[in-house]
Amino acid sequence: MTPAALQATRTPTLLWDVVRVVAAVLIVAAAARQLGQSVSFALTTDTAHGSHLPTVVANFLSFFTIESNLLAAAVLLVAAIRSFRARGREAQDPAWLATLLVCASTYMIVTGVVYNVLLRGIELPQGQTVPWSNEVLHVVGPLVMLLDVLLAPRRRALPWSAIGVVVLYPIAWAAYTLLRANTVVAPLSGDPWWYPYPFLDPHLQGGYGVVAAYIAAIAVLISLAGWGVIAAGRRRARA
Repeated sequence: MTPAALQATRTPTLLWDVVRVVAAVLIVAAAARQLGQSVSFALTTDTAHGSHLPTVVANFLSFFTIESNLLAAAVLLVAAIRSFRARGREAQDPAWLATLLVCASTYMIVTGVVYNVLLRGIELPQGQTVPWSNEVLHVVGPLVMLLDVLLAPRRRALPWSAIGVVVLYPIAWAAYTLLRANTVVAPLSGDPWWYPYPFLDPHLQGGYGVVAAYIAAIAVLISLAGWGVIAAGRRRARA
């Protein structure tokens, strides 16, 4: 590759490295700010279960949104650092990084869709949510990951079997959530159960049948999103 061609390749790659780093920092800042707000809110409650900080923090980290965003931030940062250090020596991401990018992108895209379709209109206790943080975690982050799928350099074509890897974490998260729910006292209501999202709560949905239907629908959405992300990577790698 000639010096001019190498420089032309480096310029958009470096620009996207910067975008990834900025997005990662913004996501971490948003998550940290929301955690701080949740802890501060808990300290104002007058019940033992409401102000039990280990439970409050564990609940915060049990949200699919938070876990997906933290994974996305970590993967974006690793991808940016690795890309910068490569300095044009490699044309594609290694398979392990490409797999992590597919997983993080899929989870974040699904997070954005589910939140804006099912959860945006649900009101939380006044003062518990940080508006800008909420938008970063549910809108900005997912959009960045979608753009990463469509625009980021070095995309590697993964086999279709990678969808099996993509669905592993959501399955584990759903199992963890349902098993943990009845071991936790809800901080605000005092109910002897706690679910991160209303559509997972059988007490609100009229039983586990409806919850199972929601989980099945989201599983299909995750599989379709994963298929789309992998398809985009395969198409771009051939271009």
